[in-house]
Amino acid sequence: MRPLQPDREARFRALYAEAYPAVLRFATRRVDPSHAEDVVADAFLVAWRRIEELPPHQEDARAWLFGITRHCLLNTSRGAERRQALTVRLAVAAPAAEPAHDGDADLIAQRLDVATAWRQLSATEQEALSLHLFEDLTSPQAARVLGISAASYRVRLLRARRALRRHLEHSTPTRVQLENQP
Repeated sequence: MRPLQPDREARFRALYAEAYPAVLRFATRRVDPSHAEDVVADAFLVAWRRIEELPPHQEDARAWLFGITRHCLLNTSRGAERRQALTVRLAVAAPAAEPAHDGDADLIAQRLDVATAWRQLSATEQEALSLHLFEDLTSPQAARVLGISAASYRVRLLRARRALRRHLEHSTPTRVQLENQP
C-alpha cells in the first residue's frame, strides 16, 4: 500500500465533505435507499482513484462526481436488477377521505397527476429532467454527467419537458376522482 500524499488526501477530503450529501441524494433518487450508500461508496472509491482528474471549480467537481456516481449506478443495474429503470421517487401524500380544505384536494390531485405523468416518461427523459430539477446542474454540467454535448443535453431536456407536459395534458383529472370517493 502506498503512503497517502497530503495534497491528494486533502483534495479528496474536501470533495467528500462538500459533495457527500448531494451525491447521496442523487443516488437515493435512483435506487432503493438501502443500496444508495453502497453506490455512493463505490463512486467515492472511483473518485479517490481518479482524484487527479478532479475539476478545479466546485460546481464542475460536483457534476464530475455525479457522472462517476451515474456510472456506478449503471454498473449496479446491469447486475441482478438489469431491467429496473432509473426513477425518481416522488413523495405523494396519501389522499385523505375528506380533505380539510379545498386547496388540499387540489394539491393532492396535482401531485398524483405529476407522479403518474412522471412514471410514463422514459428513463432517459426522467434522467434529463432530474439532473436539471433536482440536482440543479447547468446544461454543460448535466451533459458531462451523461457523457454527451451540452447541445445534445438541451435537446434531450426540451423533449423531456414536452413529454411531461403532454402526459400531464392527457391525464385524467385526479381531482374529480378524489371528489367522487365515498
